[in-house]
Amino acid sequence: MIWLQKELSLSPRARGCHPITCEVLAAVPEVSQIDVGILHVFLQHTSASLTLNENADPDVPLDLERSLNILASEDLPYRHTIEGPDDMPAHLKCSLTGNSLTVPIGVGQVRLGVWQGIFLWEHRRRAGSRRLLLTLFGKPK
Repeated sequence: MIWLQKELSLSPRARGCHPITCEVLAAVPEVSQIDVGILHVFLQHTSASLTLNENADPDVPLDLERSLNILASEDLPYRHTIEGPDDMPAHLKCSLTGNSLTVPIGVGQVRLGVWQGIFLWEHRRRAGSRRLLLTLFGKPK
Protein backbone atom coordinates (compact mmCIF):
# COMPACT_ATOMS: atom_id res chain seq x y z
CA MET A 1 0.00 0.00 0.00
CA ILE A 2 1.08 3.55 -0.66
CA TRP A 3 0.43 6.37 1.80
CA LEU A 4 1.46 9.86 0.80
CA GLN A 5 0.62 13.29 2.16
CA LYS A 6 1.43 16.67 0.60
CA GLU A 7 0.53 20.28 1.22
CA LEU A 8 -0.65 22.51 -1.60
CA SER A 9 -0.84 26.28 -1.33
CA LEU A 10 -3.41 27.93 -3.59
CA SER A 11 -3.01 31.53 -4.67
CA PRO A 12 -5.56 34.06 -3.34
CA ARG A 13 -8.83 34.15 -5.22
CA ALA A 14 -11.88 36.40 -5.30
CA ARG A 15 -15.14 35.30 -3.73
CA GLY A 16 -16.78 32.49 -5.74
CA CYS A 17 -16.29 28.93 -6.99
CA HIS A 18 -12.95 28.28 -8.64
CA PRO A 19 -11.95 25.05 -10.42
CA ILE A 20 -8.83 23.52 -8.86
CA THR A 21 -8.84 19.95 -10.22
CA CYS A 22 -5.73 20.54 -12.34
CA GLU A 23 -3.80 22.13 -9.47
CA VAL A 24 -4.69 19.28 -7.12
CA LEU A 25 -3.68 16.59 -9.62
CA ALA A 26 -0.45 18.40 -10.51
CA ALA A 27 0.49 18.31 -6.81
CA VAL A 28 0.06 14.52 -6.59
CA PRO A 29 1.40 12.97 -9.81
CA GLU A 30 1.71 9.73 -7.81
CA VAL A 31 -2.01 9.16 -8.52
CA SER A 32 -0.83 7.61 -11.79
CA GLN A 33 0.90 4.83 -9.80
CA ILE A 34 -2.30 3.76 -7.99
CA ASP A 35 -4.42 0.87 -9.25
CA VAL A 36 -7.20 1.41 -6.72
CA GLY A 37 -7.32 3.95 -3.88
CA ILE A 38 -8.54 7.30 -2.66
CA LEU A 39 -7.39 10.91 -2.67
CA HIS A 40 -8.54 12.89 0.31
CA VAL A 41 -8.48 16.68 -0.13
CA PHE A 42 -8.70 18.73 3.09
CA LEU A 43 -8.91 22.53 3.21
CA GLN A 44 -7.22 23.92 6.32
CA HIS A 45 -9.51 26.94 6.64
CA THR A 46 -12.98 27.77 8.00
CA SER A 47 -13.95 30.63 5.70
CA ALA A 48 -13.74 28.75 2.41
CA SER A 49 -14.85 25.29 1.38
CA LEU A 50 -14.47 22.54 -1.18
CA THR A 51 -17.13 21.21 -3.48
CA LEU A 52 -17.36 18.59 -6.15
CA ASN A 53 -19.64 19.95 -8.81
CA GLU A 54 -20.36 20.43 -12.50
CA ASN A 55 -17.30 21.52 -14.41
CA ALA A 56 -18.89 22.06 -17.86
CA ASP A 57 -21.29 25.00 -17.61
CA PRO A 58 -19.73 28.18 -16.14
CA ASP A 59 -23.19 29.30 -15.01
CA VAL A 60 -23.31 26.55 -12.35
CA PRO A 61 -20.64 28.07 -10.06
CA LEU A 62 -22.22 31.50 -10.47
CA ASP A 63 -25.67 30.19 -9.54
CA LEU A 64 -24.23 28.28 -6.58
CA GLU A 65 -22.52 31.43 -5.32
CA ARG A 66 -25.67 33.54 -5.68
CA SER A 67 -27.82 30.95 -3.92
CA LEU A 68 -25.44 30.51 -1.00
CA ASN A 69 -25.18 34.29 -0.56
CA ILE A 70 -28.95 34.34 -0.07
CA LEU A 71 -28.81 31.55 2.52
CA ALA A 72 -25.93 33.13 4.46
CA SER A 73 -26.54 36.83 3.97
CA GLU A 74 -24.16 39.45 5.33
CA ASP A 75 -27.21 41.41 6.51
CA LEU A 76 -28.05 39.08 9.42
CA PRO A 77 -27.30 40.42 12.92
CA TYR A 78 -24.24 38.22 13.62
CA ARG A 79 -22.40 38.53 16.93
CA HIS A 80 -19.02 37.58 15.40
CA THR A 81 -18.11 40.69 13.39
CA ILE A 82 -14.53 41.46 14.46
CA GLU A 83 -13.07 40.22 11.12
CA GLY A 84 -15.53 42.09 8.92
CA PRO A 85 -19.08 41.62 7.63
CA ASP A 86 -18.17 38.76 5.28
CA ASP A 87 -16.38 36.62 7.90
CA MET A 88 -19.28 35.09 9.86
CA PRO A 89 -21.25 34.36 6.66
CA ALA A 90 -18.06 32.67 5.37
CA HIS A 91 -17.94 30.40 8.45
CA LEU A 92 -21.61 29.57 8.00
CA LYS A 93 -21.08 28.76 4.31
CA CYS A 94 -18.15 26.51 5.18
CA SER A 95 -20.27 24.66 7.74
CA LEU A 96 -23.00 24.14 5.16
CA THR A 97 -20.71 22.99 2.35
CA GLY A 98 -17.69 21.33 4.01
CA ASN A 99 -13.95 21.51 3.88
CA SER A 100 -12.96 18.07 2.62
CA LEU A 101 -13.56 15.71 -0.30
CA THR A 102 -12.72 12.07 -0.89
CA VAL A 103 -12.19 11.14 -4.53
CA PRO A 104 -11.81 7.53 -5.70
CA ILE A 105 -8.82 6.49 -7.80
CA GLY A 106 -8.85 3.66 -10.33
CA VAL A 107 -6.22 2.55 -12.82
CA GLY A 108 -4.02 5.59 -12.22
CA GLN A 109 -6.72 8.26 -12.51
CA VAL A 110 -9.15 10.09 -10.28
CA ARG A 111 -12.56 8.65 -11.05
CA LEU A 112 -14.58 11.84 -11.33
CA GLY A 113 -17.82 11.79 -13.25
CA VAL A 114 -17.85 13.12 -16.82
CA TRP A 115 -18.98 16.62 -15.78
CA GLN A 116 -17.40 16.78 -12.32
CA GLY A 117 -14.57 18.94 -11.06
CA ILE A 118 -13.03 19.92 -7.73
CA PHE A 119 -13.70 23.53 -6.74
CA LEU A 120 -12.38 25.85 -4.07
CA TRP A 121 -15.35 27.87 -2.89
CA GLU A 122 -13.92 31.12 -1.57
CA HIS A 123 -16.37 32.79 0.80
CA ARG A 124 -14.37 35.92 1.71
CA ARG A 125 -14.18 39.01 -0.48
CA ARG A 126 -10.44 39.36 0.02
CA ALA A 127 -8.89 36.15 1.29
CA GLY A 128 -5.28 35.17 1.36
CA SER A 129 -3.76 32.01 0.00
CA ARG A 130 -5.45 28.75 0.99
CA ARG A 131 -3.74 25.53 2.13
CA LEU A 132 -4.84 22.07 1.13
CA LEU A 133 -3.65 18.84 2.69
CA LEU A 134 -3.70 16.06 0.10
CA THR A 135 -3.62 12.47 1.35
CA LEU A 136 -3.20 9.66 -1.15
CA PHE A 137 -3.82 6.04 -0.20
CA GLY A 138 -3.96 3.04 -2.45
CA LYS A 139 -2.71 -0.19 -3.91
CA PRO A 140 0.06 0.36 -6.46
CA LYS A 141 -0.31 -0.87 -10.04
